Amino acid sequence: MMNQLTDAAQAVSAAVEPPMVLPLAPVPSSGHIFDFPGRLGTVDMDEDQGLRIDGIARHIQDAGVDHLVHCGALESHPHWIVRRTVIDVIRPIAWPARLRTRRWCSGISPRWCTMRVRIDSDNDGLIETEGFWIHMNKETMSPSRVDDRFFELMCTTTSNQRLRWQQWLDDPLPESPGTAFPLRRTDIDHFQHVTNTAYWHAVHEFTADAADLTRSPHRYILEYNKPIRYGDPIDIHTRRTENSQTLWFSSNQEVRAVAQLRTLQNVRY
Repeated sequence: MMNQLTDAAQAVSAAVEPPMVLPLAPVPSSGHIFDFPGRLGTVDMDEDQGLRIDGIARHIQDAGVDHLVHCGALESHPHWIVRRTVIDVIRPIAWPARLRTRRWCSGISPRWCTMRVRIDSDNDGLIETEGFWIHMNKETMSPSRVDDRFFELMCTTTSNQRLRWQQWLDDPLPESPGTAFPLRRTDIDHFQHVTNTAYWHAVHEFTADAADLTRSPHRYILEYNKPIRYGDPIDIHTRRTENSQTLWFSSNQEVRAVAQLRTLQNVRY
């Protein structure tokens, strides 16, 4: 009886907690998990030889392509855009390091899915991530259905087959002026949009002084609201609280993306 009451209390607590503070789904005990080795490259190191946040983003994006190749799904599902990325740095990874990366589906609908990635290092580093990915038709630039075989394979690691989008970061743009963030042509992808990792360059730049938030387990969240194209004037607005720092990417006062760095409290992996 006591266990039932405890479980019920935990369920109620989870129901009222905002999703941005909840732990990500654990590694499933069965089903399709893409599991592969690697190493930390020097190109992704910061000045202290740690794996930078943009390096993590690049690693999980490359893992997505390799996963599609592994599944034989790259030709039929080549185009994806990410709507949200969550990165939990539980124990930082430092160079040199051998990596073990596991990738699996944690929720799916016919046109989009959430993909979990866990990165373990041989020097006890641990990073947990989740991306909300949308399968795209590049000709119409609209969401497109995945094929049945791919859908069924992804369902082997999740019972959530009616995944819905829910905005996490919706605070309005601050009135204080932003800081210009010039774009480079190397920041543009084949959709003519700013690449995922270019956003993370800005996050790394503007959170570099928030050491009090990153000295213990912490979470980065980045939500993409509207594409940024080369030539768009971009300003970064920031707001700092005791437990978080939020960044708004704006163009002519229109919010294009929002990022947040926050401490992870009472989250266990």
